[in-house]
Amino acid sequence: MAIIKKSKPALYLKGYARILAPCKYDYSTVVAQLSSKLSTEQLEYVQQRVDYYCKSSFTPNPSSVLVKDLKKPISPKAYYFDTFEYAQYFDENLPLNVDFGDVTYVPEFPSIVKSRPLFEDNKNSVLLNLDKVRHFVWVDDDQAFENKKSLMIGRGAVYQMHRYLFYERYFNHPLCNLAQVNKKGGNQDWYKPKISLKKHLEYKFILSLRGNDVATNLKWIMSSNSVAVTTKPIMESWFMEGKLEGGKHFIEIKDDYSDLEEQLNFYLAHPEKCLEIIKNANEYCEQFWNPNIEKLCSLLVLEKYFRLDPH
Repeated sequence: MAIIKKSKPALYLKGYARILAPCKYDYSTVVAQLSSKLSTEQLEYVQQRVDYYCKSSFTPNPSSVLVKDLKKPISPKAYYFDTFEYAQYFDENLPLNVDFGDVTYVPEFPSIVKSRPLFEDNKNSVLLNLDKVRHFVWVDDDQAFENKKSLMIGRGAVYQMHRYLFYERYFNHPLCNLAQVNKKGGNQDWYKPKISLKKHLEYKFILSLRGNDVATNLKWIMSSNSVAVTTKPIMESWFMEGKLEGGKHFIEIKDDYSDLEEQLNFYLAHPEKCLEIIKNANEYCEQFWNPNIEKLCSLLVLEKYFRLDPH
């Protein structure tokens, strides 16, 4: 079993290197190079994603910054580095709005964000793949679903009330192996040390409750041979959680968690449906694995956001 994850120290080294060494190419050159490596069908797919991520363009406001301001990263630094990775190809005097961190609202002005609510009118939230070292982790799971433990495992920090209510209801449930990993907050009777991703993948079902915005672990669970158990997403990121469907990509439970036992028992009795979910989830994750597509999507999101002439 392999874990596909980038390290934060490496991210910081590359980030500072980009800041210190000026980029030799402009965005139009890089867009042309990347486009030449993709088929017509892939380019159409890229444009669909760009239009999904970016529904609005830059509007000046008092909090606007310039591309060159991204060279002075402050906490959270990963957001600056991830934005500048693509913004470096554009004029450093172009203005933009950024709203970094776990954003759970729609900004007043069109802004670059990591996450946005799944409201009908969320056009001011322009998605980029930010803090991706933490959020975009994949696994190469070599353990067959049928050989896994017939339980749901859950390990997470219990700070938010919605997580507290879930643990309070199911901590001692016979179908669950739950624990909180934070030593402060929550309920210390629920505390156990963190375990590896490999240990998680010994179980057929893995709990994926959202934190402040999205559920960080949903991506690697969906790339595995286990099944994610979660509520219907109310937030989304570069992973386009708004396109996920309960019963197709994950096991959906009610917002009040009342049907967890019913759902787990149903899917334990119908392993063929679990295998179908795993297949669909794996295929969904695969769309993010082509580095040329990911880079082109990011550049074109910024091109559209900056209101530059498309190519």
